[in-house]
Amino acid sequence: MNVARTLGELRHSPFTAQRLASRRVKDELRENLMSRLREGGTIFPGIVGYDDTVVPQIVNAILSRHNFILLGLRGQAKSRILRALTGLLDPEMPYVAGCEIHDNPYVPICRRCRELVAKEGDATPIAWLTPEHRYVEKLATPDVTIADLIGDIDPIKAARGGHELSSEFTVHYGLLPRANRGIFAINELPDLAGKIQVGLFNIMQEGDVQIKGYPIRLPLDVALVFSANPEDYTARGKIITPLKDRIGSEIRTHYPATVEEGIEITVQEAYLDRENEREVDRKARRLHIPKYVQEVIERIAFAARDDKKIDKRSGVSQRLPISAIENVVSNAERRALTHREKFVVPRISDIYAALPAITGKLELEYEGEMKGADFVGRELIRAALAKTYDEYFTGANMNQVVQWFDLGGEVQLSDSVSAADALENLKEIQGLLDKLGPLGVARNESPEQQVSAAEFILEGLHAHKRIGRNEERVFKAGEKKPESREREKNFEKEEPPYRQRRQFN
Repeated sequence: MNVARTLGELRHSPFTAQRLASRRVKDELRENLMSRLREGGTIFPGIVGYDDTVVPQIVNAILSRHNFILLGLRGQAKSRILRALTGLLDPEMPYVAGCEIHDNPYVPICRRCRELVAKEGDATPIAWLTPEHRYVEKLATPDVTIADLIGDIDPIKAARGGHELSSEFTVHYGLLPRANRGIFAINELPDLAGKIQVGLFNIMQEGDVQIKGYPIRLPLDVALVFSANPEDYTARGKIITPLKDRIGSEIRTHYPATVEEGIEITVQEAYLDRENEREVDRKARRLHIPKYVQEVIERIAFAARDDKKIDKRSGVSQRLPISAIENVVSNAERRALTHREKFVVPRISDIYAALPAITGKLELEYEGEMKGADFVGRELIRAALAKTYDEYFTGANMNQVVQWFDLGGEVQLSDSVSAADALENLKEIQGLLDKLGPLGVARNESPEQQVSAAEFILEGLHAHKRIGRNEERVFKAGEKKPESREREKNFEKEEPPYRQRRQFN
């Protein structure tokens, strides 16, 4: 960090008066973004699936020096994107030491700093801001006041300092002035009361704010960004029209477009790095999450977003597969600890055990409420299973496995049974273990992997209703459809049912 500690030293540093006097925050964001684009680096690290859709629109807004709003349903990384904007700020920024609003040493706007610079001159002390300290975020709630956002007169400060209430020294600055020379973000903007939204007018158009009870304007240097749910923004109309008119760019976010993008996000965000923790028995357990298990979990969210029993206006957050895979791994981890297994390999039964992480993420419509969240969650898992099974075994001949069940065979696969015991039961199913090849599992793999793959096949057959399964997780023959009876022959009338009417001329 720069060693300049006084205004005099600052004048001889790269932060000259020519550079800082007229360089606004939006200019800084624009310049650093242009450098990033020239270098070809990632604009927003950790943001997946937006490279061709959302990110170019944000880039355009920053290059245009716009205040912008992100519109999207829950779990679409809106807050994460806003916080990632700090990566486009300078690594360090000087300000007058002790200033509540981080005044520019060359062009101070508050009375305290103006008097200090006039008195101390080049001896004025300088402090430094990091990008994290230049980002201020406020969650909009109905109880937010103008004093919280803009500021107010503080009688206690007046009494302690011996100032008149009309003195600028009695002002208590709100969050917006404290974000001076930085980024101010408001999450869920529609929840902000209309009269409070009016308080943002001046800062967005004229570039200043007015503190209640004090007849001055502070020309703040702030980049304003917002987030909102599109349902609140358009249907309920909670953002007042003049404020919408002052927002430069409106950018819509979205859920992952492909299962692969969803898996990448889920693996990035979920708590899965458990191998590095200290084990109680000092034995490391290797975690292996099969790809088909990840795909099933991700497709649950995709199926939920298309299900008519789930409220589409509320959306299905990406937090659903993140929470689900964490519970799935935990259930497999519990089983491995109980049976002292060396490998932690999740199974499809672990996904059903993770229902508590799924049902709480769904906002049900009337039909879904009537059937219940558990029923809807199981339906979603079954639909995701069927689609994933088809990705691996479309056209595969599973008649030998199905016939084993049709001849009276049954097998129970509880999520708590050990892999060794489960594998012994699965070996009895004729031809099942020979079908694991498409899943990348060979006969010499660990019992945990073989059991997980074999159970996936059985669950896939059950999802397609080729075999049956009860609540105790006993796989058995599926219900046979009643044979269709031959249609009765049409009764051929030997005689007409009534006398023909005599035709009259």
